[in-house]
Amino acid sequence: MGYIERLAAFVEEHRARLEELLRAYGPGSAPAAYGRYALIGQPETLIILERVETGPMLLRGLWKKELETVFHDDLESTWGPRLYLSR
Repeated sequence: MGYIERLAAFVEEHRARLEELLRAYGPGSAPAAYGRYALIGQPETLIILERVETGPMLLRGLWKKELETVFHDDLESTWGPRLYLSR
């Protein structure tokens, strides 16, 4: 199975969770007004969340080398406490 198929399967498996995340933290939500959840609602969020779900430590290590971690931390914490506490 290629990555596109894995990503599609991830979206299908987590559709309700993704929809709730978008409603709660996406554009137009109260938390989004502060800019901390800027990634939520962006197309790349699906890819990032798939990586958070399947390889959280690898993603965190790569992210730290390239980007400010606050956006990763916020996205990871909204996705679920299990992953947020795993670091």
